[in-house]
Amino acid sequence: MKILFVNEIREADAYTILHEPIDSIDLMERASSAFVSWFKENYLVGNYKVKIFCGLGDNGGDGLAIARMLHPLGYDLEVFVVKFSKKISENFDQNLYRLEKQIPVKIIDNESFIVNFEKKDVIIDALLGSGLSRSLEGLLKSVVEKLNESEVPIISVDIPSGLFANKSNNLSDTIIKATHTVSFQIPKLAFMLPQNAEFVGDWHIVDIGLNEDFIEKVTAKFFYSTPLEVEKLIKPRKKFSHKGTFGHALLVSGSYGMMGAAILSARACMRSGVGKLTVHSIPSGLAIMQMLLPEAMYWETASGESDLFISTQYNIENIANKFQAVGIGPGLGVNIKIKESIEQLCELCAELSIPMVIDADALNNLSMDENRESLSKIPKNSILTPHPKEFQNLLNKSWKDDYEKLELLTQFAVNQGVIVCLKGANTAIALPDGTIHFNSSGNAGMAKAGSGDVLTGMILALLAQGYSPKEAAILGVYQHGLAGDKAAQNRGMNNMIASDIIENIRF
Repeated sequence: MKILFVNEIREADAYTILHEPIDSIDLMERASSAFVSWFKENYLVGNYKVKIFCGLGDNGGDGLAIARMLHPLGYDLEVFVVKFSKKISENFDQNLYRLEKQIPVKIIDNESFIVNFEKKDVIIDALLGSGLSRSLEGLLKSVVEKLNESEVPIISVDIPSGLFANKSNNLSDTIIKATHTVSFQIPKLAFMLPQNAEFVGDWHIVDIGLNEDFIEKVTAKFFYSTPLEVEKLIKPRKKFSHKGTFGHALLVSGSYGMMGAAILSARACMRSGVGKLTVHSIPSGLAIMQMLLPEAMYWETASGESDLFISTQYNIENIANKFQAVGIGPGLGVNIKIKESIEQLCELCAELSIPMVIDADALNNLSMDENRESLSKIPKNSILTPHPKEFQNLLNKSWKDDYEKLELLTQFAVNQGVIVCLKGANTAIALPDGTIHFNSSGNAGMAKAGSGDVLTGMILALLAQGYSPKEAAILGVYQHGLAGDKAAQNRGMNNMIASDIIENIRF
């Protein structure tokens, strides 16, 4: 699903109106009807009031149309129009005329207004839409502050009032804190970013029938990976396949006291369809791995090397024609000798065109140089899976807000020629072509030690099976989140651990 900017959404509206053809007021009617369909499924008619607050533009027009549609369904409504300007949109004016034939509308035109809220009330926020370009002030600011203080559920129409769709708000801005946001046709970039979570709440998309041909032609930078599209990437296993069909993966991970990371990553890899897996780690890890994951083979570091961490001398003989993909990072530790081994392995994989997934301490080791020279050794199209702090280490800089973070993420992926899966809610997958794909699965219960190790193993398995790096990144991140969602259903978000994610992997 493409994420479009506000001007592109307006163009989609205009194109639909021109080519369907349909009047603007009728497209608004369709959008309002889609909102009402969602609302009545989630909020049944009951002994409570629905209080709808409308601005003077098209978002307010949506609110008035929504009120007109909810009223005959039996909802107890109060409709307020906030008169903060002398300007009104034509669609707002038409919908106000239609609504006033059914129920009275209350006007709020000064900051001394009083609205009483009961705990069981529900607010519908239709004050301002996605075209907002400046911070709220005056009467609008006062209204939003009082709505936020009401402590009742707030449902925003298209976007929470006061939230910018495509750019960062100031920290001091007044913004609706929605419980749910019901957005029309296309999600907004603002919905994907951590800094806006308290305002957006749970967001939902309703189809309003914008012209699909127009949307298809728009060149988008941001995408939202929907389940239907991602699951199309899964390759069916053929009846006469054998273990060699699904590749041999090498996982370089673990150190003294950190073999758990290697176990989690290896188990996730095996659960994700790889044909064979070799784990390369320290000698003392052999018994642990063979006991807990007998399906995996083990390549221990050579005699005389440290039993605390991996510091192997890699060469063509021990890598070429053996492995279809290499994963490195979980539980390695940070040490100059480990760094040298990682660089050597990266150079070999680049020479042999073996795809890589690089995570955790492998990234931390490559970030040791002040000038980040080691990053040049990473093979093109490798998949990096940092969390935000690890990404800051890679950049050797921080960002002022989540929008700047996305700019830096895009620049890094393009300049390095790699794929970066920046982990978190709606994990952002940045591709070398300059696009970013946001993930749609996962939950806060996955914010536990070991979850990232599981992701590394899953992506490694997909690379070994012949998925392209782009496919492996998008599908691996999605399936990782989906397994986490199933684990949360079974265990609860507070109780689940990384091992529960592995047990719920289903391709």
